[in-house]
Amino acid sequence: MSIMAPLDWVVILGYFALLAAVVVLTRRKQDTAEDYFLGGRSVGWLAIGASIFAANIGSEHVIGLAGQGARTGLSMSHWEFHAWVLVLMAWVFLPFYYKSGVQTMPEFLERRFGARARWILSLVSLAAYVLTKISVTVFAGALFFEVMLPELSITVGGTVISSFWIGAFTTVTLAGVYASFGGLLAVVYTDLVQTGIILAGSLSVTFFALAKLGATLPDGGAAQGWGVLKATLKQTPEVVDAFSLWHPLSHPTLPWLGVVVASITIGVWYWCTDQFIIQRTLSARNLTHARRGALWGGFLKLTPVFIFLVPGMLGYALHRHGIIAIPLDKVGSIDSDKVFPTLVTSLLPTGFRGLVVAGLVAALMSSLASLFNSVATLFTVDVYKKLHAGVSEKWLVHIGRLTTIVMTALGLIWVPIMKAVSGGGLYQYIQAVQSFLAPPIVAVFLLGLCWKRCNLRGAVWGLSAGFVIGMAKLTVNALFRTGGDPASLLTRIATFQDFYFSGILLAVSLGIVILASWTAPAPDPATINGLSFSTLDAEYRRENRASWNRVDVVASCVVVGLVLAAYAYFWTWLR
Repeated sequence: MSIMAPLDWVVILGYFALLAAVVVLTRRKQDTAEDYFLGGRSVGWLAIGASIFAANIGSEHVIGLAGQGARTGLSMSHWEFHAWVLVLMAWVFLPFYYKSGVQTMPEFLERRFGARARWILSLVSLAAYVLTKISVTVFAGALFFEVMLPELSITVGGTVISSFWIGAFTTVTLAGVYASFGGLLAVVYTDLVQTGIILAGSLSVTFFALAKLGATLPDGGAAQGWGVLKATLKQTPEVVDAFSLWHPLSHPTLPWLGVVVASITIGVWYWCTDQFIIQRTLSARNLTHARRGALWGGFLKLTPVFIFLVPGMLGYALHRHGIIAIPLDKVGSIDSDKVFPTLVTSLLPTGFRGLVVAGLVAALMSSLASLFNSVATLFTVDVYKKLHAGVSEKWLVHIGRLTTIVMTALGLIWVPIMKAVSGGGLYQYIQAVQSFLAPPIVAVFLLGLCWKRCNLRGAVWGLSAGFVIGMAKLTVNALFRTGGDPASLLTRIATFQDFYFSGILLAVSLGIVILASWTAPAPDPATINGLSFSTLDAEYRRENRASWNRVDVVASCVVVGLVLAAYAYFWTWLR
């Protein structure tokens, strides 16, 4: 029996109609690469911040974070509470990027160090986008369709094509079409709409779950649901420990020191140096809008804890009270991938289910469209243009569109591979990959901005050695983490805690960059003027100072204050 009523389908179709209207209305003449890849640098702060949020929130976050909330409570919230990193990006990193006039992060590395650093970051970023971000986003979205819309199936020549494949094909194709058709401008403004849909749909799940839990008390409602949640989680010391914000240093998967170091490192890499995010701020009409867009994105970044993780914890409590029945996995634990869909199908009235489905489709499509646009930018600007100097701007736009189409096809081809190799641990998988990928990039960018003695040799050695070490750890994990001889060196390396390893890799990468830089001459100050703190001239400082006022300072304090308040509340919330 279908779980979707006609009104739900009306809401979903209305979402697609609104999306199409936004794409058509925001389409503009795109004769240059800057028009296509950066929206002609004409975007305002409200759309930039919403696009940063929508690009970050994919379907794997919706399903994965809710599942983590039901299993480990607030343990994964550190990655979301690091919204302060966007404040760091707005004030420390962004002025360098925006003032340099670059279109990509590899291009900035070339300005600061040289061409070899640009090539390394370009190729690694392209491979990482295809193998992790695109593949995981597509697979998680297809899994959502399989769970939520099982009735979407067709029979072709006696073969049943399930909703998994229909959902994957439809969303990837539509995201690819509007990313190719409208460029970054279409992506950014559809993200503005989709942010509202994501927030409205997910908040409705939180509200109805709180109301249902609060109804277990006489005359109770949503206001009393939070107290019932805390009382449910505090029934046994084991549950209190599992759902707490902090875990001891000996914890096998989430030791507090490893979590803090790894989450901050990943946060600085993702929010401050990754093309996927930075490209949105570079589309701003000026530095003021770029900075305020980043700060608005930082404010929105605090919401996933309350619209994804908290519903997961509410789902656990509702399951314990027998109000809903979350399917169990093979070992008898709650199937984390089924938590959010079960909440939607069990609690939401007609119409709201359609809103949540539209929100999840919005999360999937916004992430995919942003990924396609970022990959197209990286390939066109940092690979094709470097190999074919002198090509026209209009031809670069054509190459960008072609790259988007190719990425769409690769995303579809990769779905069956991910379906075969995944074991329900996609969210943990992507966090592990990022914890091994981020440290060398963070080391090079930080030292490049803060230490003018840092040079090309240091950047190349730091990036290359860091990537090799990180990918070696990932390979050893895959081959020797299970079933190997516990006494062997490779097994011990494979079972070494991943987040601790991420911190060690950061320290090693910093050391390699520093030592390698000292073995070569310092860069000519004239070549790095305005590309590190100690080479900023008076005019640069005046322009930067003119780009902000009291509004930006207050907004930054609000974001940081909300992060501190969240940590203060949840530090001992179950004690």
